Amino acid sequence: MKIHLGYVSLPLSISITSSATITYTNYQKLSKKEQKAKLDQLIRSNLGQLEDILFYNIRNNIHFYRLSSKLLPLVTHPLVSFSYYVPYKDLYNKIGKLINDHNMRVDLHPDQFAVLNSDRKEVVDNTINILKYHDKLLSLCKIKNGKLILHVGSNQGGKEEAIKRFKENFYKLPANIKNRVVLENDDKVFQVLDVLALCQELKIPMVLDYHHFLCNNNKEKIEDYLEEIFATWKDTNLPPKIHFSSPKNKTKKDFRSHSEYINGPDFMNFLKILKKVDCDVDIMLEAKGKDRALFDLVSQIKYLGNYHFIDETTLLI
Repeated sequence: MKIHLGYVSLPLSISITSSATITYTNYQKLSKKEQKAKLDQLIRSNLGQLEDILFYNIRNNIHFYRLSSKLLPLVTHPLVSFSYYVPYKDLYNKIGKLINDHNMRVDLHPDQFAVLNSDRKEVVDNTINILKYHDKLLSLCKIKNGKLILHVGSNQGGKEEAIKRFKENFYKLPANIKNRVVLENDDKVFQVLDVLALCQELKIPMVLDYHHFLCNNNKEKIEDYLEEIFATWKDTNLPPKIHFSSPKNKTKKDFRSHSEYINGPDFMNFLKILKKVDCDVDIMLEAKGKDRALFDLVSQIKYLGNYHFIDETTLLI
């Protein structure tokens, strides 16, 4: 089985960011002309820096990457309106061409403000706007298979009611956004079996977050459910996606927090579990060390294991 390893948003090995922004408070202090100029400057900088990040990924054979959700500052703020397509069309085309020509898999993970199953209408409306923006961004770059990773969200009213609200609101989404959404198990409320059942009913893919599973389970064995989880990807033309991170500390207080790097022996034990299913997968490393954590893990695997690497970030097991 083949495994691509990926990282999140901003490489730390180079001094670069595609997430430069401005707060709404500071935005308000500017004149109309200054507001327009500031947003234009930030957007051009972020998209240009993203292009540089993609070149960095290509040179280092990184085939799996999570785009920053903060490329376009204030884009979903209800009191800010600006054109973010026509003026930047050439930049989107360049970004999309790099991604598509090099067969790079990319996705987006809207932030904690995206809660589709909230019991507050304004939060749901804002979530839908956030999803529309993320979908539009992928479409502008002509990325057909890009996915949007969501948690089930709020537990207000109990788990059963929360799942019911999620389904009701999901069915109201435009078809193009439904086709983008992927659900992930979380570390406190919605466990693997909750999310798997929901994904099977809605006919959408599921991301297994292994760290979240370790934080939040009923003593199930994850290997008993991998085939079902991976089967939710069967109609996507994409390998199943997994999130992997190591706890900051193995004490109860810090176990949920992500560490700077990945624990190599723990990761290799997880590979042994995956091998039982023997299915190609892509693993997103959610470590604070970003690309440094990715290459550190590769070094650990090469030292501790006996796996064949096709290139810098792709291995066969």
